[in-house]
Amino acid sequence: MNIGAVDHIEFYVGDAQQSAFYLCTAFGFRVRGQAGPETGLRDRRSLLLSQGGVDIVLTSPLTIEDRAAGYVARHGDGVANIAFEVTDAAQAFATAVERGATPVEQPAVHSRCGTEVVTASVLGFGDVAHRFVQRTGGREDFLPGVMDIFADDPDVSEQLLHTVDHAAICLPAGELGSTVAFYEKVFGFGQIFEEFIEVGDQAMDSKVVQSPSGKVTFTLIEPVTDRRPGQIDGFLARHGGAGVQHLALLTDDIVATVPAMEARGVKFLETPDTYYDELIERLGRPELGIEDLRRTNVLVDQDHWGQVFQIFTQSMHVRKTFFWEVIDRHGARTFGSGNIKALYEAVAREKAMA
Repeated sequence: MNIGAVDHIEFYVGDAQQSAFYLCTAFGFRVRGQAGPETGLRDRRSLLLSQGGVDIVLTSPLTIEDRAAGYVARHGDGVANIAFEVTDAAQAFATAVERGATPVEQPAVHSRCGTEVVTASVLGFGDVAHRFVQRTGGREDFLPGVMDIFADDPDVSEQLLHTVDHAAICLPAGELGSTVAFYEKVFGFGQIFEEFIEVGDQAMDSKVVQSPSGKVTFTLIEPVTDRRPGQIDGFLARHGGAGVQHLALLTDDIVATVPAMEARGVKFLETPDTYYDELIERLGRPELGIEDLRRTNVLVDQDHWGQVFQIFTQSMHVRKTFFWEVIDRHGARTFGSGNIKALYEAVAREKAMA
């Protein structure tokens, strides 16, 4: 199937312009294109936002018949499509359907002025689809014939974020194993990590699957039902089933990126001082200065290959079902044994302060 990197992430949202304003103001994205009735999309309007190698499409329904309308009604604003770069979209679609995936969008060819993009979609988990994207002629014309691309912005600010590192996905209890098997069978992913996390009298299971290219990574999480209901149960109840809990965006200097984003208005979760007081004993001396980590509330973990630094935003979602992660990898390929537990405890602290 030759899945490369994440081509783009599409959100279904109630108001694309309002969502774009927040992501541009707080995260430094720029609006690069638009689509709607004036470009041939009758029932929806989309905005393309870009920064570094991250492309985000925000889509709002204009009629109740549009697929986005049903999604927003059930889940609120959220990730609806995680698109994959492929060398042959029609073949990837046919292979995925043959292996058991549910078709969502049949293969379609979009072309203009020497640029051609072939797309097709299948269902992944819950109401989230995966779009196969085959590009010929570069990415400048994102979806030729469908989306109008704006002239380059001459006042482009510093690029704080570079690529999509991974997506964290909450699943109903009992679906973790079958979802891992689905991604292995249909998309050729492999499991690279697993962890059972206990925090007090709550617990959850987690497995990480990754494409053969190593460029698409999903952290899959399910609650443990014989423990007290916790964050994952809360997400599933408020979201209305399986969905993306957070997206992690990669930066190459997290201790500089966090203050820059805070100055723009991003609110991050706080970490208690005791975390840093115990850090050397737990992990040894980190590659970034402990006082820099303390000042920015950045967490650190490690695997066999190196260290990983991360921080999570407070959720701006009305249902508190989506937030962002900023991550900086210093050689680490996975997440370390305390990574997901650190997230679980950080979100618990935010909930306790609410």
